[in-house]
Amino acid sequence: MSDLEKAAREAVEAADNTAMVQQIAAILAAQQLLAQQQAAPVPAPRQDFDARKWLVIGGVVVSVGMVSALFAVAVAIGAVCATACLLVLRGMWTDYQKGKG
Repeated sequence: MSDLEKAAREAVEAADNTAMVQQIAAILAAQQLLAQQQAAPVPAPRQDFDARKWLVIGGVVVSVGMVSALFAVAVAIGAVCATACLLVLRGMWTDYQKGKG
C-alpha cells in the first residue's frame, strides 16, 4: 500500500469523522434546547382572595345548621307529644279493662 493510497483512505475517514462530529454536535445542541424549554415551566396564575365566595359558603353552612337544629327540635317535640299521648291512652285502656269506665 502506497503512501498516497494510505493518505487518501485517511482523508476519507477524516471526512466521515467530521460529518459524524457535526451530527453529534447538532444532536447535543438540540437536546440542550429541549432541556432548557422543559426546565422553565410556566407558573399557574395565582387566584385572588374572593370574600364573596367565602361569605356565600358561610351563609349556606349557617342556614343548613339552623334548619337541621329546627328539625331536631320539631322531632323532639313530636316525640314528647307522642309519649304523653301514649301514656294517657294506656291509662284510659287500663281503666277500661278494670271496668271503671
